[in-house]
Amino acid sequence: MSRSHTRWSDLPASRRVGAVVAGLAQVTLTAAAYRDLARRPAAEVNGTKLAWGLAILVNWVGPLAYFAKGRRTAG
Repeated sequence: MSRSHTRWSDLPASRRVGAVVAGLAQVTLTAAAYRDLARRPAAEVNGTKLAWGLAILVNWVGPLAYFAKGRRTAG
């Protein structure tokens, strides 16, 4: 059984650009979530900082979940 793999150089330029943009967005979102988590006092985090730090590692879902549910709002 042989499986054919597409090489990076065989992809059209638009797909390569899309992949790079998606990768940069993922890294930026993860970095922003970690930065916020590091600067936020533990009392302003729903759950433990360790649990959220591990959850943020889950691509796209973790950082988005942290921003949606992990932070306590003022008031």
